[in-house]
Amino acid sequence: MKLNITHRTEYHYDQPVAYALQQLRLTPKSSHGQKVLSWQTSVLGGHKEAEYQDQHDNHVELVSFDPGQETIVVACEGEVETADNAGVTGPHYGYAPLWFFRRPTPLTKPGPAIRKLARAADQTGDSAVAHLHALSAMIAEQVSYKVGTTHAETLAEEALNAGHGVCQDHAHIFLAAARLLGFPARYVSGYLLLDDTIEQDASHGWAEVHVDGLGWVGFDISNRISPDERYVRVASGLDYKDAAPISGMRFGDAGESMIVSLQVQQ
Repeated sequence: MKLNITHRTEYHYDQPVAYALQQLRLTPKSSHGQKVLSWQTSVLGGHKEAEYQDQHDNHVELVSFDPGQETIVVACEGEVETADNAGVTGPHYGYAPLWFFRRPTPLTKPGPAIRKLARAADQTGDSAVAHLHALSAMIAEQVSYKVGTTHAETLAEEALNAGHGVCQDHAHIFLAAARLLGFPARYVSGYLLLDDTIEQDASHGWAEVHVDGLGWVGFDISNRISPDERYVRVASGLDYKDAAPISGMRFGDAGESMIVSLQVQQ
C-alpha cells in the first residue's frame, strides 16, 4: 500500500521569541515492512542547524527559531510504501543494546496496579506472544480511549488507575508491564491510515516488544491489533519523550498556542 502523508504544525506566540531550539523526529526510514519513496521537511520562521541519528537510530533535525519570530511552521510531507507483516518489524538495530529496553523510565515506572496487570497477563496462554496479546487486551478493557483526560507527562500508573487515556497512555502501560515480564519494549511514534477520515488531530503511538525468534513485534493497544500496512513507523525510544515528533526549549515567557493539521491517505 502507498500512503501519502502531510503533517503541518503551527506555533503562535503572543510576543516575539528571542531564542528557541526544537528537535524534529518526523522523518520515517526505509525498513522491514516500509519503503520511503519521498519525504521532505521544511521550517518557516526558523532554519535547520544540524541533522543526526540518535541512540535509537531515529533521524533528528535540530531547528532554531529566527530571532523575533511570533509564528513558526514545521511541515513535512511524503509517500511511503508499506506491507503487512503481522506487526513484525525484524531484528534489533541501533546503538542501544536490547537490555537497555528493559529499564523503566519516569513515565513507565510500574506501581501496584501495573504489577497486578503483569501478573494476570503472565497466567494467560502458553507463549510469549499470547501473553503480550492478552496484556494488550486487558489494557484496552481497563483503560478507555478518551481524549483530553491525560497529557504528555501523565504516568502509566496514573492512567491505569484513572481508567482512561489516549494511545500514549495505552503504550506506556503496556511497556511498563511487558518489561516486568522480562521483555525489552519500546515506544513507537508514527502515522496511521484511518478508515473513516483523512483529517487527523495528531500522529499515533504504539508499542513494540522484542520476542526471541521473531524480533520486534508491534502492538497497537488503542486499536487492539498488531500494526499492518496502514501504519508508518517514524521514531522509537524508551517512552514518548524519546520518540516525540517535536520537542525542544525556548527562552522567555511568551504564551504559546499550537495548530496541527495532519492528513494520511492512500
